[in-house]
Amino acid sequence: MYCGFFYVYTMLTIQFIRDHRETIVNRLKIKKFDQPDIIAAILDRDDERRSLQVETNRLQAELNRLSKEIGILFQKGEKEKAVDLKHQSSAIKEQVEQFERRFQETSEELNELLVQVPNVPHLSVPEGNTENDNRLIREGGKMPDLPGNSLTHWELGAKYDLIDFELGVKITGGGFPVFKGKGARLQRALISWFLERNTAAGYLEIQPPLLVNEASGFGTGQLPDKEGQMYHVTSDNLYLIPTAEVPVTNLYRDTILQAEDLPVKNTAYTPCFRREAGSYGKDVRGLNRVHQFDKVEIVQIQHPSRSYDALEEMVDHVEQLVIALNLPYRIMQLCGGDLGFTSALTFDFEVYAAAQNKWLEVSSVSNFESYQANRLKLRFREPGEKKPLLAHTLNGSALALPRIVAALLENNQTPEGILIPEVLHPYTGFTQI
Repeated sequence: MYCGFFYVYTMLTIQFIRDHRETIVNRLKIKKFDQPDIIAAILDRDDERRSLQVETNRLQAELNRLSKEIGILFQKGEKEKAVDLKHQSSAIKEQVEQFERRFQETSEELNELLVQVPNVPHLSVPEGNTENDNRLIREGGKMPDLPGNSLTHWELGAKYDLIDFELGVKITGGGFPVFKGKGARLQRALISWFLERNTAAGYLEIQPPLLVNEASGFGTGQLPDKEGQMYHVTSDNLYLIPTAEVPVTNLYRDTILQAEDLPVKNTAYTPCFRREAGSYGKDVRGLNRVHQFDKVEIVQIQHPSRSYDALEEMVDHVEQLVIALNLPYRIMQLCGGDLGFTSALTFDFEVYAAAQNKWLEVSSVSNFESYQANRLKLRFREPGEKKPLLAHTLNGSALALPRIVAALLENNQTPEGILIPEVLHPYTGFTQI
């Protein structure tokens, strides 16, 4: 399918940048990040930081030598010489303090540069600027044959009293729909079915917090890249989660796993909150784009040698969910211009909503390689080895509900009502709306 003075948030470790500078600059152009000056500045700041550390260590060694000599002189009664050396020692201490302040400043400047650099895309990522340049991997399912008077999901929601968008506006604002009756029950059925399918595939269910701190947002790369899309609780400096990926992956922040513990596989259902600033028009009508929605996520912590096999397994898993719901679908490999800031390789799933004659994205399955892991300080140790290595992190939607619901309602409408996929019957308690 595809060919310690300062905490630094980045996948691209300094040594990695030094060893692969030209490759990084060239590959990042595929992501539309053409800023070699930032890469050069990173190395310059690191050179300065290293020089400061060397000079600080030299001066500290000199202070230690003087301290011993001063002690010996006092023991000998040579007080005048000892006082002279103490004056020298004080001057050196001032120099050390200056170097340490500059070291901290340089580290902060380095960090500000590093967080601007996205993850390097996988070699298979095609060039392109927008979603129109994404590569079709495969497609499946049968296209529904609807009559000419078929209704969109927002019309069906009103007809059968399933979804009330106006009530959501009254309570909160646009993009916060209210699900009612069988609409709410369909949502709950999908969540339960997704979770059971995920746990049957070996994912441990997690129920995480819906608010995260700043460190968690940085750890998975939402901050500072997507700060404008996140709801910020300013009084407490907390963020409403845009996806369960954030709290679930951060469970392993500052953790050293053993190689035999890998893979770690988690699944979680959460509401998700996204401001989606600037969203408007027919493409965001109804459930096509909302500010609060339900989603079931799968997350893996993997050994680097197995992460791309795991990515393929995750894609296959999500594909089976879509197939079981009898939805027409296609799998797209994202081009460089459409690839997320933290991702090395992403596959999007789209399902067809027949009444809108429109493809709707319902899942992104991504390998972040060690980008998030380095931000998180998420490492593992091989048997018999002392030095830990960075793990690889992956996640995917399995699945996001609003557009799944939209496609199910539109594609399964009949003159007698809306048919429910057979796999959901034990969860809904009804076979038709």
